[in-house]
Amino acid sequence: DTKKFAAGLHDKVGFKRGDVLAIVSPNQVDYPIVLFGAIAAGGIVSPANPTYTVKELSFQLSNSGASMIISYPSCLSTIIEAAAEVGIPRSKIFLIGDKEVDGFQPYSTLFIDREFEPVEYTPEEVKNTVAILCYSSGTTGKSKGVQTTHTNIIANVEQFISIDKGLSQKEVFMGVLPFFHIYGLNLLLHAVLILGASTVLIPKFDLATFCRVVQDYKVTYGHLVPPIILLLVKDPTVKEYDLSSLRVIVNGAAPLSKSLIDDMLSIHNITVKQGYGLTETSPVISVDDEKGSTKGIYRSVGKLLPNIEAKIIAENGQELDCNQPGQLCVRGPNVMKGYLNNEEANNAAFDSDGFLYTGDVAFIDDQGQS
Repeated sequence: DTKKFAAGLHDKVGFKRGDVLAIVSPNQVDYPIVLFGAIAAGGIVSPANPTYTVKELSFQLSNSGASMIISYPSCLSTIIEAAAEVGIPRSKIFLIGDKEVDGFQPYSTLFIDREFEPVEYTPEEVKNTVAILCYSSGTTGKSKGVQTTHTNIIANVEQFISIDKGLSQKEVFMGVLPFFHIYGLNLLLHAVLILGASTVLIPKFDLATFCRVVQDYKVTYGHLVPPIILLLVKDPTVKEYDLSSLRVIVNGAAPLSKSLIDDMLSIHNITVKQGYGLTETSPVISVDDEKGSTKGIYRSVGKLLPNIEAKIIAENGQELDCNQPGQLCVRGPNVMKGYLNNEEANNAAFDSDGFLYTGDVAFIDDQGQS
């Protein structure tokens, strides 16, 4: 279906290399078809939050240069108004699902069953060609389009997979993180496909559904955030379900307390890994590779992933030694190409050696833990 969609984009709507397609939808099984179909056709995908207001969505559509939209029916009223504001015609709006709604056709009506070869790139083009445009406030200011290249995506997937030798195609991932965010997009779609593993999708989180899915589908691996982990420890609903298949949780977005890590280990016997990253780094920079209680390092987000360089700097830009807190700066193949059409932000984001200013305070100990 991915190739059929790519062929239809090319033949029916004139979608071509470098064009931008916006996806505005909660997590759905059709999401990867749309994502990879647009990329196969040579396009750029800009995923948007389905709960955005008209103002927020119209900004992203305009700033990204999106020429068409694939949406979910529940988002349609916002889509219609935002698209009208930025000049995207109704004929370029299609829906996920199999039903026409208010004159808008399912995206599957674009499918063409013919041979279609995905656009190919030279090695140099792969490094510089944007595949994904997520939006982030960065360290400060207004939302900005983060230009994530094909190399950025594959590099970060390979970096992440390489540090966990236990990962295999038998893994079943919990698909609760939203695909409009690079955390969910790269680790629950790209990484899972490269592994040949599975993701079970939940369009919208609620605890009972989450627990039932873990139990029924024998979910083994969860990329989660602290509010969900807190519920798994504190909410009595969890006791009604068998979560014994869940062996690993990677926590991102905000740090976990020592007590929560201890409780996850003692109550559920689940390995908890703390991770750290940014939209601008595709997203993962570091992940703890051990149970926190084994090493007694609860504040750590682990060691850098392979091929990432880091330095800690003082306010005056001077590089600091181990165990001295300062701003973390990183460089590597997973670091974004830059912000879209924003020279001022790009000049402020990188130093003269190409290191990205993360805006976060950190220190690295003498064991390489950050």
